[in-house]
Amino acid sequence: MATVAITDATFPALDVEEEILAAAGARVVRGTDPSPAGLAALVATADAVITQFARVDAGVIGAMERARVIVRYGIGVDNVDLDAARARGIPVCNVPDYCIDEVADHTLAFILAATRQVVPNTLTIRDGRWGLATDLALMKTLRDQTVGLLGFGRIGREVAARLAPFKCRRLVCDAFVPPDSIRAAGCEPVALPELLAGSSILSLHCPSTPATRRIIDTAALARLPAGAILVNLARGDLVDTAALVAALESGRLAAAAIDVCDPEPIPADSPLRRLPNVTVAAHVASASPTAVRTLRETAARSAAAALRGELPPSVVNGVTRPVG
Repeated sequence: MATVAITDATFPALDVEEEILAAAGARVVRGTDPSPAGLAALVATADAVITQFARVDAGVIGAMERARVIVRYGIGVDNVDLDAARARGIPVCNVPDYCIDEVADHTLAFILAATRQVVPNTLTIRDGRWGLATDLALMKTLRDQTVGLLGFGRIGREVAARLAPFKCRRLVCDAFVPPDSIRAAGCEPVALPELLAGSSILSLHCPSTPATRRIIDTAALARLPAGAILVNLARGDLVDTAALVAALESGRLAAAAIDVCDPEPIPADSPLRRLPNVTVAAHVASASPTAVRTLRETAARSAAAALRGELPPSVVNGVTRPVG
């Protein structure tokens, strides 16, 4: 019987995966040791590997003796060494479209929370006080803002569509999307310097790659208009965390709204846990019952396809042939 190793998962049980993979003649083995040695031992004889947040690096991939596929629970694949897998001929797959609406909705919720000071006003009332919780200048009208979107993939486009009824100006920077496509969505295509200089709200929607990691650093934050708002529901390492904290503490940034951070979990002593101008969540923007079910089913079916000798869908590392 084939074996599918699941390195880690936030789900309490793996019944969804077990049902789908049992029908494909495979059993599921759940990892319990996230260390490199523990992961290497887990995947050594696995016929397929599914991973969520575990670091599947070159050493772990090198320990795979017969893996036909590595599947990531999620859209981003920055925890998997794509080059190492490609060198071994192992396809790496993601689940690219399971939570588009959830993350787009959450982005809009964060933007509105930051512009309308939802959290500070709630906390003021809980603290027994009554009245406006912040300076009046922080109560912004979205219509009067310019929202910059760094990345215009599935989620970025959905965020732009949700913003349209609010009548704000929308700038987009994405070198991989034709300018005419951006204009057709009612947005303005711009280069990164113009995006930074023109965005009173900057929302990140690009993947984590060598070109985008720490793309929002001290210099980038300095180019934003004074009092801008940063929103990040993409990947934590797009932002230099120390630079973000400094900009928030100095008032250079009026606010940040983040669902992701580098590192995660946010350390207990991090200012991001206590600064009043930060709205934060624990990497949960993708969550809904429908999205999680779709994520798990799709990941299991991708593994099952590889076990049948097929090239699974959504291969992201350039492998074009099934293993075996």
